[in-house]
Amino acid sequence: MPLKIPRKPKPYGQLLDEVDIYRVLELEQLLLDQPQDKYLHWDKIRHLASPDGFSHDEWWCAIKMARRQNSRPIPLQTQSSEPFHFHLPDPIPETLHWIDQNAGGRIEMPMQTATPDTRDRYLINSLIEEAITSSQLEGATTTGPVAKELIRTGRPPRDESEQMIVNNYLAMRKIREFVDKPLTPAVIKELHTIISDKTLQQPSDSGRFRRDDENIVVQDDHGNILHTPPPADQLPERMDALCRFANSETPDRFVHPVIRSIIIHFWFSYDHPFIDGNGRTARALFYWSMLHHKYWLCEFISISEIIRKAPKRYGRAFLHVETDENDLNYFIIYHLTVIRRAIESLREYLQKKTEQLKKVEAHLRGNQTLNHRQQALISHALRHPQQVYTIASHQRSHNVVPQTARTDLNNLAEKGLLHRKRISRVWRYTPVPNLEAKLANIG
Repeated sequence: MPLKIPRKPKPYGQLLDEVDIYRVLELEQLLLDQPQDKYLHWDKIRHLASPDGFSHDEWWCAIKMARRQNSRPIPLQTQSSEPFHFHLPDPIPETLHWIDQNAGGRIEMPMQTATPDTRDRYLINSLIEEAITSSQLEGATTTGPVAKELIRTGRPPRDESEQMIVNNYLAMRKIREFVDKPLTPAVIKELHTIISDKTLQQPSDSGRFRRDDENIVVQDDHGNILHTPPPADQLPERMDALCRFANSETPDRFVHPVIRSIIIHFWFSYDHPFIDGNGRTARALFYWSMLHHKYWLCEFISISEIIRKAPKRYGRAFLHVETDENDLNYFIIYHLTVIRRAIESLREYLQKKTEQLKKVEAHLRGNQTLNHRQQALISHALRHPQQVYTIASHQRSHNVVPQTARTDLNNLAEKGLLHRKRISRVWRYTPVPNLEAKLANIG
């Protein structure tokens, strides 16, 4: 079923002319006194039963009146100079507080990211996951296992779908180089060049803003126009304004960093400055902003994985903003939910891996085929998958003679738990990539 454009409500000014303002004020006060757990669009409201004694127009007018009380404009405007705006109703403050506690600051690191080796391994996993799902949102058809093999082995992409995934992966890695630098149009163009490499009909379109003669629209799979971006001649000024906003130069008041990051995502998608690859670039800029504001855990989450599970909600969040007088709260609330679910998904994954590790180590302790020195080394290797062991290091760790150390390590290599390689006349032993799975079959 195609994504439908929501029914637009009457303009707020028209409603004020048509309703009894005193009745609306009475209803507005009732709404303010009651918790509102959902931020509904007119397209939903019009199908619900209105409060007793009030019409749908009165109800909607009271809702809009309450929402507009603390509304704050931002520098983003429509092409007809109408500002976008947002405010902070429940549950936004609570969710922002939760993200502050769970994604940034001096919070406790999960056990699996506590060492540089394991931290890099989980970082690579998350980069791969985001690269794959972000590409799949834009039409890539490569399956997850094939895409992971593609990136891990470094083989050349076989088709455009695989190229998109490799490009996204490289762009996500590139973001780490930019996190301590201000955002500029040149940085945006560089990211797009990486994201669109070898995927456009005209290679010269990569890393350049669209021209006046390129009429770009956002369509659904059936060709229905969902969004018409601002004209190309506005893009230099609009991208400069986006960068000033991203660098916290505007507006002249505090905007929570997470809200700012979400608005950057929306803003870039709304302006659609490139021929193609705008969605992937918008999500990359969101990551840049979150990491720029020290939400370090965002290196390990994939928002695209959550979005891909219900892509129509993603599109509908954009449409709700545009069809309700540029109210960004629809997209903000949706995106906050995505971030929270992505963080919770990571926590669940890490908890699962922790439990698996405990089971593996319990199995290891009960293994009669490995001596206590070998058990200690393998337990260490589970947490340090990039560690290099030598006969000399094993000898020093356990105060044994070289022959004993050599026998321990060679035995572990024969069991398939360590790789063995001779470099400059020194034998070096490293954990195999699937060490946990190998251990399950030992004993």
